[in-house]
Amino acid sequence: MLEIQVVPGRTTILSVDDQALVRLALSRILENKGFQCLQAENFDQAMEQLNSQAVDLVLCDVIMPGRSGLDLVGALRDRIPEVAIVMVSSADDTDLAMECLERGAYGYVLKPFKAREILIQVNSALRRRMLELDYRDRERVLAHKVREQTAEIRESRDEISFRLLAASEERDTETGCHIRRIGLYASEMARLLDWNEEAVECIRAAAPMHDIGKIGVPDRILQKPGALDEQEWVLMKDHALIGAKILQGSSVPFIRMGAQIAASHHEKWDGTGYPKGLHSTQIPMEARITALVDVYDALSQKRCYKEAWPEEQVLSFMTARRGTHLDPQLLDLFLKHIDVFRGIRESNADENPSAAQQEFAHPL
Repeated sequence: MLEIQVVPGRTTILSVDDQALVRLALSRILENKGFQCLQAENFDQAMEQLNSQAVDLVLCDVIMPGRSGLDLVGALRDRIPEVAIVMVSSADDTDLAMECLERGAYGYVLKPFKAREILIQVNSALRRRMLELDYRDRERVLAHKVREQTAEIRESRDEISFRLLAASEERDTETGCHIRRIGLYASEMARLLDWNEEAVECIRAAAPMHDIGKIGVPDRILQKPGALDEQEWVLMKDHALIGAKILQGSSVPFIRMGAQIAASHHEKWDGTGYPKGLHSTQIPMEARITALVDVYDALSQKRCYKEAWPEEQVLSFMTARRGTHLDPQLLDLFLKHIDVFRGIRESNADENPSAAQQEFAHPL
């Protein structure tokens, strides 16, 4: 258990009371125990003292001319627990005492007071203050460590994801931008769906792996500039199951999600997709999200077999496939926030569009 020791010589206490005799009595009691003492006779003087030097605790009368002790408690609310406050009052009023405590005071002492009562309340308030400051500091350190660990986890996810993708292709700038956009689009969709942050980060790392199964598709098919024949399409469609097989069985959450996406990102809402002909909510949500954002990105970018489409044409194409290819509710959400996705696309634009010759053909 944390041992809290109050060190009087290092502790400054401000007495606030409109009666000089009360201030003097408090100062004598505290100074005899080694505390450093300051005095103020009203709200304004107290604030002046507090703004000019560090104070650990304030002993404050409740009823004073002008602004009251309750006003001082309110003014110091943002400083608590930096400054502990104990009220010293002649009002034997339980409701008033409770109001002081509810507003942030650490204690309530009745006048006339005894030295022992003051010292007990002061030491109790200072210990509580020190505990709260220590707890806050520990929270700050812990939060910093959590942020560091979260960043490390995110970097590890990214590295694993990109290393897996590197096994299927030698990426260039254009492909890297495409991969990054897919992850950012998908994570933004997840955020709009109120997924928790862990799930948002998972899909950000998992969605770019949707086409990892193309490692098993011959280059002559992947990079064919023209239309695929029937036999070539059969081989192309195998990439969904190949990708799922590569990623399946992992204990890592985002790789497990990646397996679901790889297996199902070519399924369609109406059941006419592949490889299993799943329909509507049979298709995992993460796969429906990835399918939608992949259509948007693929049509918006230049490929070796096509020029980039104007966004108006892209959105018209997607809208025409609402409820057939694409999840209607997800599409509506995407269109409602199109400015966000446009911003992602523009801030992660391809640096070298001519490099599209290395991108996978036939993304749809």
